[in-house]
Amino acid sequence: MLKGIHHVAIICSDYAQSKHFYTKVLKLEILAENYRAERDSYKLDLLLPDGNQVELFSFPEPPARVSQPEACGLRHLAFRVESVEDIAHYLTQHGVHVEAIRVDEFTGRKFTFFQDPDGLPLELYEV
Repeated sequence: MLKGIHHVAIICSDYAQSKHFYTKVLKLEILAENYRAERDSYKLDLLLPDGNQVELFSFPEPPARVSQPEACGLRHLAFRVESVEDIAHYLTQHGVHVEAIRVDEFTGRKFTFFQDPDGLPLELYEV
């Protein structure tokens, strides 16, 4: 039935800032970039190394995401990495605040969280 996740869609408040973050800091490859005049909206298709995609959308004046306290709905987006320490160090060097590295009590795997420019929680999960 379901074969996997094709993409995750993210709505941003500042398209240029988020595009820079996802393409220059996180180094996701641009597959396509389209402007939809009727919606005054950009759609940026980004490729992860495993073939999954992130779609970055801009819309005029989107409402803020409820993050604190956490609300019902999608909680966060987690990226598989080989070394949480290495990526956390890289992000810190690029001005991104990264939480302390923790260990999953059930799997014994290392993980940590950081946020995109709009405060969307993103996770690094060591595999």
